[in-house]
Amino acid sequence: MIEILTSHAFNTIQDRGRRGVRRFGVSTSGAMDPVALEAGNALLGNDGDAAGIEVQTFPFRLRFRADISFALTGADCDARLGQRAVPPWWCMRARAGDVLTIGAPKRGARVYVSFEGGIDVPQVLGSRSTHLRAGFGGLDGRALQPGDVVPVGSPQLRSAGRFEFGAEPPEVAIAEPDPAEDRVVRVRVIRAGEHDLFSEEVRATFWSTRWKISAQSDRGGYRLSGAKLTLAAPVEMRSHGVVAGVVQVPPGGEPIIQMSDANTAGGYPKMAAVIQADLWRLGQARSGSFIEFSEVSYQDAVAAMAPVNDYIGRVRATADLYRVL
Repeated sequence: MIEILTSHAFNTIQDRGRRGVRRFGVSTSGAMDPVALEAGNALLGNDGDAAGIEVQTFPFRLRFRADISFALTGADCDARLGQRAVPPWWCMRARAGDVLTIGAPKRGARVYVSFEGGIDVPQVLGSRSTHLRAGFGGLDGRALQPGDVVPVGSPQLRSAGRFEFGAEPPEVAIAEPDPAEDRVVRVRVIRAGEHDLFSEEVRATFWSTRWKISAQSDRGGYRLSGAKLTLAAPVEMRSHGVVAGVVQVPPGGEPIIQMSDANTAGGYPKMAAVIQADLWRLGQARSGSFIEFSEVSYQDAVAAMAPVNDYIGRVRATADLYRVL
């Protein structure tokens, strides 16, 4: 068991999300940075889909009610277990009564706290992820609050061996497609279904603009500002399926990138879609930071997942080996 001592809005329990239910109008949800969550689980020897806590408002504090190993991944933050500093991308052993404090990130937006055995709340439609707008999953379908007691499952690996070690962050281990300066996230996209409905001038604007993530952004989607993408004439479209990463353009002309809690269908024209391999980078982008798009082929988009999968595999293999040395 863990007890929540300090938590503000939007800190939730998440796993990799709900699969196979979008056809029923149910969002996937899941971690905004799935690479961070899966790496935390790999450090602890958990199943890759074990649930953890996604922290995106700070400070966040919890008390351990039993001896347990945990991992911190995701954003680079100032964290302490009692008086001991906890490095980013690190796992260690907590004792009953220890308090974990997580301060605001120096870089990135979301911190993931994973626990050996994973968080043991009931599954809803095959997932423990919280969907705040729908009010289900996680802990009673809501954000975590002070006083909450969260159950943790039995570890797959017994608590023996070494616990204090870490992993190289993916932003170091997985080369960026085109490194950019601080506060600029460069993501790769493929063209989407309505790309050619826009004029050549508007399409050029989309590719050349440095877009800013506006304050009107959340787990459902990022609204971008920087230019207006408008059609020469209004186009009426039937609603169609959308997934995380799709860049839709509403009538106002400000693009919206669909994210983890995105609706399952919508009728706005689709300009592009962020490739799956770069969604974790978006998950760590803060409001006020900037995005630049670069186009890749479908084949390149599929191939780009290989370094991500290899990274998770290396973290798991190294952690499993180190734990028993």
